[in-house]
Amino acid sequence: MAKGLFPKVSIFKLGYEREDVEEFFDYARGAYEDLESDKKLEPFQVRRASFDLSHGGYDPAAVDAALDRLEVAFSLRSRESFVKEHGQDAWMRGLADRAQSLYPRLRRPSGERFAHPGAVSSGYDASEVDALLDRLIAFFDSGQAITADEIRSVTFSRKRGSHAYQERVVDAYLARAVDILLGAS
Repeated sequence: MAKGLFPKVSIFKLGYEREDVEEFFDYARGAYEDLESDKKLEPFQVRRASFDLSHGGYDPAAVDAALDRLEVAFSLRSRESFVKEHGQDAWMRGLADRAQSLYPRLRRPSGERFAHPGAVSSGYDASEVDALLDRLIAFFDSGQAITADEIRSVTFSRKRGSHAYQERVVDAYLARAVDILLGAS
């Protein structure tokens, strides 16, 4: 990867460590371009990519947008490969099975879909998370539009105690929803 591919933030602001970003994108390019390579990268690994922060680093918004595009590219390639080997029907059955794994939480009452942080700890605003999950229910039950990008870009306010959900559990759940939405597109 050519150095300086992403815009940098000012020396007074924190951005993603340039060397880390360049190393990751070099690896990703190698994994994508050479199917015979030992380098493997799955869409969820792209989504989980994280970088140290440094002053004058790469603009996080620009890098995150590139990661989103990269995740889609790896997801599409994974789907194409699977369909070529097993067929479209098998892909759709697998996708439906994975979607079914989301339903138990969706069936829970609002305010009770995820664990709450401790009384003095904060987490994601439960009502905002529930509103997003209601959109997922509408997608699965009646085909109302929601995209992987919408889920990836959502931000939740912070709340405490029973008005919040634990962040890690919500993040993991939404990552699975993104996988399903990418697979369906």
